[in-house]
Amino acid sequence: MKPKEKESDPRWQRRKEARPDEIRKAALDCFAESGFAATRLDEIARRAGVTKGTLYLYFQSKEEIFKSVVREEVVRNIARVEAIAADGEHSSAEILREMFSFWARIFLKTRVGAVPKLILAEGGNFPEISRFYLEEVIERGFRLIGGVLRRGIERGEFRAVNVDDAVKCIIAPAIFSILWKHSLEPHGGAKLDIESLFQTHFELIIHGLARAPESK
Repeated sequence: MKPKEKESDPRWQRRKEARPDEIRKAALDCFAESGFAATRLDEIARRAGVTKGTLYLYFQSKEEIFKSVVREEVVRNIARVEAIAADGEHSSAEILREMFSFWARIFLKTRVGAVPKLILAEGGNFPEISRFYLEEVIERGFRLIGGVLRRGIERGEFRAVNVDDAVKCIIAPAIFSILWKHSLEPHGGAKLDIESLFQTHFELIIHGLARAPESK
């Protein structure tokens, strides 16, 4: 792009504060389409409408861009559900429903769903981003779900279960959904009805956690 063309391009006239968000959006598109290994900083810069040198003003590496995408698009939403769980006004079942809604809304209806798929597919080759995702997303999500289950048990809303195992059972269909939606459905797999799947899963979980009626 020639200097005069740059001057007339509104992407070059925007406020500097907007650039990190635009870089993250461009990076997420690249990661979703090409994966982590094949994504190049030049392509991220091109899509964001900045020079490659400008990227380095905000991020030190492709790994740092990925981490920023995860913190903004995933961790921020986990924090929102954590706030709901902490306010004490919702039942444990309501919080679980909100978690399912969050998962379907964020991971399966937007390009953010490509992030856990990327970790599953390429994490073995990039231990740094795998450890990062494990610590900031997986372990945090496990603590959140486990905390809701323990509160439900303490309050008598749920029957006593092995919480660590129950957390993994709750998460498992979400992992299946990502694999199906992003890896199998595009190649001829039946279209996944996200709302129906998660409603069915929620009902199974709630019925499975329900306390048995007290005998007279």
